[in-house]
Formats: sequence, C-alpha cells, structure tokens
Amino acid sequence: MKTIELSAALRTETGKKAAKQARKSELVPAIIYGAGENIMISLNEKEVNKVIYTPNVYLIKVNIDGKVYDTILKEVQFHPVTDKVLHIDLFRVLADKPVTVALPVNLVGQAEGVKMGGRLLQVVRKIRVNGLVNNLPDSIDVDVTNLALGKSIMVGELNFEGFNIVEPKSMVIATIKATRASREAAQQQEEE
Repeated sequence: MKTIELSAALRTETGKKAAKQARKSELVPAIIYGAGENIMISLNEKEVNKVIYTPNVYLIKVNIDGKVYDTILKEVQFHPVTDKVLHIDLFRVLADKPVTVALPVNLVGQAEGVKMGGRLLQVVRKIRVNGLVNNLPDSIDVDVTNLALGKSIMVGELNFEGFNIVEPKSMVIATIKATRASREAAQQQEEE
C-alpha cells in the first residue's frame, strides 16, 4: 500500500466558528479516531488534496508534533456548492488489526473477446478488501486475457493471499459486450 506523510496541528477550539476560521487560513479540520482516543487536528488543504483527488489508496502517516499516527482516509465532507473540502475523518490503523479498504481495480491483458470485435467494459473501479495494512497491495490486478465475447469476471472467481474480498461473489468486475460488427461477423461465420 502506498504511503504518504502529512503534518498536522492539534485543534484546541471546536465548533462552527473555529472551523470557519481554520478554512479561511487554508486549513482543513479533521479527526483521527479509532484505537481508543479521538484526536482533533488541522491539515494543510493543498497536502490533503493530494490524497483525496487520486484513484490511489494511501496509508497516511499523520505527524503531530513529532508523534506519528498511521491512518487511512475514511470520509471526506465537501461543500455542496464549491466542492471545497470541509472536514476529513481519518481512521487509525494498527499493524496487528485488519482493516477494510476500497482498492482500485486494474484490468491486465488484452481480452479474446476484444480481438473478436467485442468491447471491454469495466463495471467496478474499486473493490472493498479486508486484511492487515502491511498485506494490502496498491491495487488489484485482474487478468482479462481469457475473457470471451458475452462473458464476465466476477468477484467469486478472484483469489488472493493476505487479504479477503468483502464484496458479494456475484458482483461483476468486467464484461465483454458484443458490438454490432462482432454480431455480424459471428452471423457470417454461421452462414458459411
């Protein structure tokens, strides 16, 4: 899993007025919860955007006055009109406790159905997995090389060591749709 380090400052004041003042100073109010204690912090808005606006999932090392907390991004609240980040929830992770995270899915290889004129559709972009933070990969690679026309790859067909997939086994990850050209080619082959 990719790692990024953010520096933070403890928040002493809470409430609307304090949060508004922090946002004017280009700081984002945040909270670290889990493992017993809740820690209210402020993060730099530009640093936070590097974590939010990316398809990657990061293990975020939050540095508060020299003390480092391992966290993952759990929730982000956006302003309804300006889409500016209003608040962030960070979940503290421990090396010996499993955590549930949504990892990005990468399709690898060229599918047989595409060679026959079909179109590859990626139905799911992220899959939730559960495992120890040290065992989680940056992304989940799914091989689509043997995928034929009209066929699909489902979550139940995937198997990984070190972590479990939490999604339903019937969830479709990718499928090959038949295009008009591929149907006509198949029809001509049948006629011959």
